[in-house]
Amino acid sequence: MSSTTIDVAVIGAGPAGLMAAETLAQGGARVTVFDAMPSAGRKFLMAGRGGLNLTHSEPLEAFLSRYRGAAPKLSPAIEAFPPDRLRAWAEALDQPTFVGSSGRVFPKAMKASPLLRAWLRRLGAIGVSLSLRQRWIGWDAEGRLVFRTAEGRPAFDAKATVLALGGASWPRLGSDGGWVEILRGRGVNVVPFKPANCGFVVGWSDIFRERFEGSPLKGIALSFGDRCVRGEAVITRDGIEGGAVYALSAELREAILGSGTATLSVALRPDLEPAELRKRLAAPRGKQSFSNWLRKAVQLSPAAIGLLQEVAIAGSVSLTSLPVERLAELINAVPIRLAAVAPIARAISSAGGVAFDEIDSGFMLRRLPGVFVAGEMLDWEAPTGGYLLQACFATGVAAGKGALRWLSREGEKRSKE
Repeated sequence: MSSTTIDVAVIGAGPAGLMAAETLAQGGARVTVFDAMPSAGRKFLMAGRGGLNLTHSEPLEAFLSRYRGAAPKLSPAIEAFPPDRLRAWAEALDQPTFVGSSGRVFPKAMKASPLLRAWLRRLGAIGVSLSLRQRWIGWDAEGRLVFRTAEGRPAFDAKATVLALGGASWPRLGSDGGWVEILRGRGVNVVPFKPANCGFVVGWSDIFRERFEGSPLKGIALSFGDRCVRGEAVITRDGIEGGAVYALSAELREAILGSGTATLSVALRPDLEPAELRKRLAAPRGKQSFSNWLRKAVQLSPAAIGLLQEVAIAGSVSLTSLPVERLAELINAVPIRLAAVAPIARAISSAGGVAFDEIDSGFMLRRLPGVFVAGEMLDWEAPTGGYLLQACFATGVAAGKGALRWLSREGEKRSKE
């Protein structure tokens, strides 16, 4: 087995890993970034396909609350590298940003690729080396990092290591959770992964599935428990997904894991007051078909009408025979029974990961001195809207700074010996 001595190894070439590498290099460390994939930032590029949502412009107190139970652990890192700093960082890469109507922040280019290219150029200019197609498989008996490659199993003796290997969503892009057993084998507590910002399985009828797969439900409101979210959803072959669904996914997931099912309530016309909705439904139908009448009287889309009919049939209810009051109630409270959580491989992100009790304030693993963790490897989750990337960038900075302090302390110890 070949062995090479390096200064700092960063394992994982996503946002957290690259930000840790930049922080380290700017602090004077010589950094090598390893990744199992043929190119850097694959999941980052996927995230930017529909417009790269870097962060959010809301006040920091509200911003931090989006991380729920993990907020106290993540807050120091995000406060040290807040959304404004992230926007300034992008600006320095000639990628100016703007705030959208929803408060979300995007690069003006709306894509991840120009930003990633500029970032990799800057990393190269400050001495960061990128070593691809190197899958990390743990440490050997001498404590060296071991990788699996097409040519063999090279080992590297690093003074410090930053792990930024991601969670377990979209495994084909590199974050497959393969590192979990490696760390557990060293006594590190890793909370099992669960899908986050995910879709859900619904037992659609064959007729509904074939006709409406891929159809959007726009301008709706989704409710579960005491939470209500406005937005959009999409009918999938196996269930339902989309922005409004993702916003409720943590609560829905936990309900399903606890009791086996959950019922999501869908308001198809949340903008209409009950009295106005009843008034419209009381208008004579004439010779129109029931579906055409609903489309015109209440401005329901074909998918929305299909959903109403799907739920009615499942409940052995005849929509045409419902009193106006009951039909109005149903239109703004369509119950959808969720039978399961969609597979984590299709989730936007994942919950679970390295427990925060396992790391110190510098994001170093207490059981593995000199080894730091950043990004989605840690046990936190957040909604879409810029919160995911912001935390990845911020924890990358925090881990990089923690590693620099470690290197400095270790250098002082060696100089005294």
